[in-house]
Amino acid sequence: MEEKEAFDKYKNFSEWFRTIIMDAELVDTRYPVKGCYVWRPYGFKLRKYVLDIIRRLLNNTGHEEVLFPLLIPEDILGLEKEHIKGFEGEVYWVTHGGLRRLEKKLALRPTSETAMYSMFKKWVHSHADLPIKVYQIVNIFRYETKATKPLIRVREVTTFKEAHTVHATMEEAEKQVKEAVEVYSKFFNELGIPYIICRRPNFDKFAGAEYSIAFDTLMPDGRTMQIGTVHNLGQNFAKAFELTYEDINGKHQFAYQTCYGISERVIAAIVAIHGDNRGAIFLPSIAPIQVVIVPIIYKGEEEKVLQQCRKVLNALKQEGIRTFLDERDISPGRKFYDWEFRGVPVRIEIGPKDVANNQVTIVRRDTFERKTYSMEDLTTVIKEIFTEIEENLRKRAWEEFRKRIFRVKNLQEAKEIIQNRRGIALIPWCESDECGLKMCEEVDGDVLGVVLSEDLVNLAENEVCPICGKETKKMAAIAKTY
Repeated sequence: MEEKEAFDKYKNFSEWFRTIIMDAELVDTRYPVKGCYVWRPYGFKLRKYVLDIIRRLLNNTGHEEVLFPLLIPEDILGLEKEHIKGFEGEVYWVTHGGLRRLEKKLALRPTSETAMYSMFKKWVHSHADLPIKVYQIVNIFRYETKATKPLIRVREVTTFKEAHTVHATMEEAEKQVKEAVEVYSKFFNELGIPYIICRRPNFDKFAGAEYSIAFDTLMPDGRTMQIGTVHNLGQNFAKAFELTYEDINGKHQFAYQTCYGISERVIAAIVAIHGDNRGAIFLPSIAPIQVVIVPIIYKGEEEKVLQQCRKVLNALKQEGIRTFLDERDISPGRKFYDWEFRGVPVRIEIGPKDVANNQVTIVRRDTFERKTYSMEDLTTVIKEIFTEIEENLRKRAWEEFRKRIFRVKNLQEAKEIIQNRRGIALIPWCESDECGLKMCEEVDGDVLGVVLSEDLVNLAENEVCPICGKETKKMAAIAKTY
């Protein structure tokens, strides 16, 4: 594709992003309900392979998958007052069953704490029933009043992975928070999504939590996007739901809880971070199609070329490589364009000369490097190229991310970075809500919180908060956000 300004990742991100997700047939945004969209087969496969990774990571750390109802009774949703206050303007309500008005309104889950914890109370009796570590991948509904954006800001979140845990002590809950952060770090690292980890300000923590930790990445337009959250709920929900257990001394104690979630924003980040002005680029591990075979047909050589293509197709499929043979009656150039746009990691070209020499031509989507390889050990070669592509995509994503994080000395420098959408500004902060809110106002941006990513921050002695002048060793990350 020509790199025109109308389709430029950095000059016109919104149009670039919408074009890719629609024309690459990831999702269709034309569903007649605002903020809702349809996953198409190609995009649904991508979604599946991404979810396979988080399922593996959670299952390997002792989590079990569950499925809870979509409907939550009004009285249960309202049990944790601070929690419902944080969502009351976003809840969708079911008021009728057919033509009859319901005696009790039912909410379409905005999140599942209240639905799950009313059941946890029935499951937990003694310390022997703990810990509970469960997760589900479901849709949730929030009446988003701002401008909606597919995969990023929606009214139906279609890929909400929420994990919920119950523990006997605060120490165990703290340990679980650390495990959750580690799981998410591994998840985003596998996907090549760079991130900064911050402890959210008190004024921006999850409603009902003791504290919240969030993962944020940078989009091409200079805004940060929250891609994962981890919350220590303390005993707040346990007290609201009377979730207690009998300890070894026979006394009843309130449990401690955590929860953590991700959504299809992860898919948005994959598209936005790895793609270029010729379309999407997918890591081989998650690509719906890992290898596309394009026959280079000359008159009189058709059957010989197609036979070799099918031989390669079968050999790769037998090795579990997701491969597609494009036999459409269109030009090879058009096929190259289509599959590059769809982000297929590897293209194999086979023409009469390749057949005669028992070879293939391989083109990498990430670098467009073109090389000829013997048919001998082709599957081994392909797998080695997959590894090289994944390493390259991860490396260049992190390099770009680090270039857009700036250590600043004062609010004026931070404001210049935020206003020009250059990235994330790091500045000393005393952690007080008053100073944090003042910084937001001064720079016209958002405080992501105290930076926990030690590899991104070099702390110096005698740093001072730019608002109150108090000495601190904490750094705040400030940016424009989605």
